[in-house]
Amino acid sequence: MASPSEVSAVSIARGLRARRRRVALSLVLLACILVAVATAAACIGPVPIAPADVVRVIVAELSGDDPGGPAQTIVWNTRLPRILMAIVAGAMLAAAGAVFQALARNGLADPYLLGINSGASTGAAVVVLVVGSGSALLFSGGALVGAVAAILLVLLLSSTAGTRGPFRIVLAGLAVGYALNAVTSFLIFWSDSPEAARSVLFWLLGSLASVQPIALLAAGAITVLALVGLTSAGPLLDALASGDDSARSVGIDPERMRLLLMAATSAAVGVVVAGVGGIGFLGLVVPHLARQLVDSRHRAILPASALLGALLLVCADTVARTALAPQEIPVGVITGVIGAPVLLLLLRGGRGHRSGSAPAGHPHPKTLSLPRESTP
Repeated sequence: MASPSEVSAVSIARGLRARRRRVALSLVLLACILVAVATAAACIGPVPIAPADVVRVIVAELSGDDPGGPAQTIVWNTRLPRILMAIVAGAMLAAAGAVFQALARNGLADPYLLGINSGASTGAAVVVLVVGSGSALLFSGGALVGAVAAILLVLLLSSTAGTRGPFRIVLAGLAVGYALNAVTSFLIFWSDSPEAARSVLFWLLGSLASVQPIALLAAGAITVLALVGLTSAGPLLDALASGDDSARSVGIDPERMRLLLMAATSAAVGVVVAGVGGIGFLGLVVPHLARQLVDSRHRAILPASALLGALLLVCADTVARTALAPQEIPVGVITGVIGAPVLLLLLRGGRGHRSGSAPAGHPHPKTLSLPRESTP
């Protein structure tokens, strides 16, 4: 007859297997929904295209054949690049939000908390409004340089405080973000070219209207590498999200690991932001939605966040390009309209949760709570 300890071990093993099956099923379901939504998005537009024609064009192009006809130009050259960029950008921004929320131990952290978006905006504004270049490559390059410069400035400022705890990095990110936003606003006000200023303002709100192939390739490659690396580092994120003492107890240097993960994630976000501009709320809201579907381990949260972020941005971009056609709405406006009510619902669902109420090893409750930061 089995002892109580053996029965308990068997029960725990069964529970773990059931949890893994549930997570795997959720991820497969999200992936299938994403494929279906992306196919539907390729069909929708001023010129409707049947799903069979969309599939025929994609298969023909991938096999080296020439499908011909207007469907080929519309699907392959116009709609598919922006759908792919929406998938890439949505996945990276949402996964980065989950990473920053774990590293900062704050449910309101997102990729722009460190001034990444502000730095990219300033870099793009300098290229267009000061240098006066209309080159899309230089525009993206300026945004990337600005984003990386903002990351380095945040890390430098936080390190001068003596320690690089999450609270100091958050404060440095806020300071740098506000300062760079002021610089960008001044450049727009100072510009004597209304058209250039308008293009910068449109980009500040996010746009997938003119996706450059090189930007798509760069963002896609960086996103795949970042998601694989961050998901592999899931146990490290779990430990850091539980607190510095928990991280030290398993042999992790929390400050050094936090700096490394923040720098790597921020650089990846910078590449994506350089291609699509400022798209808000994805990194803030989507990780909380992902926790409703999977458990609190980051090896599950990160892929779920990536799939949900990609799904949401594809839907938002489809609305942005069709709602007021032939005019296009900045996609950041659509994500804001979607994200604000969702955030309010999460806040309502998180009512009653107290800081530190999550059990050990499960640092994030299923609903949004706002943990207190310890005094630096």
